[in-house]
Amino acid sequence: MNKSKEPILKELENNIMSNEIFLMNISGQDKPGLTSSLTNVLGQYDAKILDIGQANIHDTLSLGILFEIQSGANSASVLKDLLFKSYELGITAKFSPITSENYENWVNLQGKDRYIITILGEKLSAEQISKVTEVISERNLNIDAIKRLTGRTSLIKKEEYPRASIQLSIRGKIDNKQGFTERFMQISRDLDVDIAFQEDNIFRRNRRLVCFDMDSTLIQTEVIDELAELAGVGQEVKAITESAMQGDIDFNESFKQRMKLLKGLSEAVLHDVAVNLPITKGAKRLIDTLKTYGFKTAILSGGFSYFGHFLQQKLGIDYVYANQLEIKDGVLTGNYLGDIVDGNKKAEYLQEIADKEGIDIAQTIAVGDGANDLQMLNLAGLGIAFHAKPKVKDNAQSSISSIGLDGVLYLLGYHDRHIDLMD
Repeated sequence: MNKSKEPILKELENNIMSNEIFLMNISGQDKPGLTSSLTNVLGQYDAKILDIGQANIHDTLSLGILFEIQSGANSASVLKDLLFKSYELGITAKFSPITSENYENWVNLQGKDRYIITILGEKLSAEQISKVTEVISERNLNIDAIKRLTGRTSLIKKEEYPRASIQLSIRGKIDNKQGFTERFMQISRDLDVDIAFQEDNIFRRNRRLVCFDMDSTLIQTEVIDELAELAGVGQEVKAITESAMQGDIDFNESFKQRMKLLKGLSEAVLHDVAVNLPITKGAKRLIDTLKTYGFKTAILSGGFSYFGHFLQQKLGIDYVYANQLEIKDGVLTGNYLGDIVDGNKKAEYLQEIADKEGIDIAQTIAVGDGANDLQMLNLAGLGIAFHAKPKVKDNAQSSISSIGLDGVLYLLGYHDRHIDLMD
């Protein structure tokens, strides 16, 4: 050993031997000043706080403080004083000695990869949470924190729009991410719950742009099908639309076929349809919140710009890219103007908007339901299949099928108190 290092190592060894580490666990009824009182006792003995965490469920406190104190009389006295103070406060205190080796092993876990798992549903059951956490345990991953993102639910008052979400912060090495997410997808199908898995990186915490498909995503209808009904060709167009959304036929070809069937429809019909568009549950809450927190938003649609611009005004969307109908003498000609907005174009527009706004593509979110949305869903930093076809759900990064469009906010980590502060 290098002799010059011997005094330093000796001093470090003596320091470890002359100090003790304790984990104090506090439980009981929460009350103001509790943390202040306990840390005041620790402060009197010059204790060093190595970690601290607190949770509060139904006004019941669970507080943990990991601290280092000088060995000997000091450690005995501080534990006695903390127990006395806990008795005064009407809480229970338990102490666990921690070896320096265990502490260092815990510190070394800081370099491990971190992930976020978000569980969504109208209600969450013990079985759903059990199955998700079982997958985590099987891979020897640690759950660092569990946080409820939705507000408390009344057992008496019937909720008009029930929703529940919790977020799990996990840490460790995942060798097979595809296999990991496939297990979650299976649980999602079996137990009717949404499970989103994301890396907890700087991009997740700094999303800046959200792009939406329009038909069956921002609105609960396929506009072209409604127009077809009014033109008397509803069944023919609906069959083509369904095949295109399932990915069975080429979107561009299906678009041209459907457009021809709309030839002769009056322009006046467009306005009547626009003012009655059924906005998806949670859409306004989502977009209002995104605007409050400075996000840019866009509609990237294989539908029609006429309706996209109507929604832009109604919801406050920043960008709209969609297909433009050709109208002559007040009627639809059955043709279109410009390029068809297909799956390729949606991905191109997503990248174009991100470049224009100076946003890294990893900071973007795309939301859609059809096969022609997959390219933008897979390009975005977070792609979300919303109440989507099975083929789309199986190939997207995340999906929401159990609640409304504002479920996107929970995937971003927002709590209801952050969302509803503008109400």
